[in-house]
Amino acid sequence: MSTSADVTPPPPPVPPAVSARTLLPLVVPALVVGVGCSLLFLAVSALAEELQEVLWTDLPDALGIGGYSALWMIVMLTSTGVLVGLVVWKAPGGAGPDPATLGLGEEEPLRPYVVPGLLVANALMLAGGPSLGPENPIIAANVALAFWLGTKALPGAPGQLWMSLATAATLGALFGTPVAAALVVSEALAGRPMPVKGSLWDNLFGPLLAAAAGSLTTTLLASPSFDLGLPPFGRPDWGDLLAAIVVACAAAVLGMVAVLLFPYVHRAFGSLRHPMLMLPLGGLVLGLLGALGGQLTLFKGLHEVGELAADPDGRSAGQFAGLAVVKLVALLVAAACGFRGGRIFPAVFVGAAFGLCVHALVPGVHPSVGIAAGVLGMLLAITRQGWISLFTAAVLVSSPAIIALMCIASLPAWLLVTGRPQMQLTEDGTPLR
Repeated sequence: MSTSADVTPPPPPVPPAVSARTLLPLVVPALVVGVGCSLLFLAVSALAEELQEVLWTDLPDALGIGGYSALWMIVMLTSTGVLVGLVVWKAPGGAGPDPATLGLGEEEPLRPYVVPGLLVANALMLAGGPSLGPENPIIAANVALAFWLGTKALPGAPGQLWMSLATAATLGALFGTPVAAALVVSEALAGRPMPVKGSLWDNLFGPLLAAAAGSLTTTLLASPSFDLGLPPFGRPDWGDLLAAIVVACAAAVLGMVAVLLFPYVHRAFGSLRHPMLMLPLGGLVLGLLGALGGQLTLFKGLHEVGELAADPDGRSAGQFAGLAVVKLVALLVAAACGFRGGRIFPAVFVGAAFGLCVHALVPGVHPSVGIAAGVLGMLLAITRQGWISLFTAAVLVSSPAIIALMCIASLPAWLLVTGRPQMQLTEDGTPLR
């Protein structure tokens, strides 16, 4: 007699085939959203760059002050805190929710009236020097606008469609390639009901097209490049593999120190209870950190990473370590006190500086391996996004051999960070896990 234990469970159902007729209506919305998201990103970036030139070059030159003197950095960062604090205080919707509670495009769309204040706060932050990037506010703004306009233009389309298209398009615009968006969207879809009743590729069709349109628009208008131009990296050996694993794990541990401190720093600034106290004080602290670490520890960090990589042997291990620690503390303070910005790009700087510190200590560690592994481990700890961490680490170094090393190094580093508190808080200040 057979028992219930002998019964073989039925195989999981195969997703139904999706016809081209189902996917073709996505083409025009995806293209429109992709181009629109890229144009908004480029407009905010261009405005921030022009304002940065005025604040850090034209104005100090007119006053006869060194643009990156310790005094000017303290004045500028504190002033940026005051200006962003005014926007957060007075703008409709407070320039969006507390950025410490936000992830990478995972939240409900903001109301349209919140978007102008959020973009102004982000542009002021990018120009003023705090150690945050543009990604979270730009994604939130694009998602809000795409959702609002899309549901009006095509009321029958699901709202989730516009959110996924805008998120993918903005990631494509930010990185100049649709690959990052495809990886992030596929990671977000894991374990969730598919919007389209078909395969994963069917569900990636619209977002990938939007990301391609966004990345192509950015490439044609701005020609971004993440390649650091590091010394050529040839065939890896066992020493390179060991170095990649050790550096990635060490960088992940360093990043987790900041993650564990994040709720306490956030609570300390939150005790001031007003943006006109929290942000100016945060700006003052960032100014003091800038005076300590120098010009390279300011701003989002992507251009500054290029300066580090241009001369991987030009600094001592202590100098690289100092840059990494100051930048990491600056990232922690900027994210906790209320500046509107993302954490990916400054984390890239921290990881690169850490990797070059290891290279300076152990010259046998190739600078390409050190930078890629340092960025990988740091991003895993700060973002908890496996694919985006792996992609960013690999794209910085123009070598196919790096990809295999980073894939292996990501596994032990992931074991160190998974299941632990994240650098994102709930409304009551509790870290997400």
